[in-house]
Amino acid sequence: MLMCKGLAEIASDYIDDELTGRQNLSVKMHLMMCRHCRTFIGNLRASIDLLKVHSSGQGNEELIRKIDERVAEALSARKSEGRVRK
Repeated sequence: MLMCKGLAEIASDYIDDELTGRQNLSVKMHLMMCRHCRTFIGNLRASIDLLKVHSSGQGNEELIRKIDERVAEALSARKSEGRVRK
């Protein structure tokens, strides 16, 4: 079963529809059960849309990578505090 950390690692691929059918199903099942990850995916989608609007559709790969790293760090910190469910 997919855990929150695993979802965070493949979230961009999920949003970009680059996962296999099995991975996609695993993400959808996890999202049905985890409100924190639903919020995370929603925020990631909003961030991507915002970047597209403000950069004429050309995403700054370095900025996106840094955002992904910070989100992963925040999720890891929350998990170590016991606030993110598996």
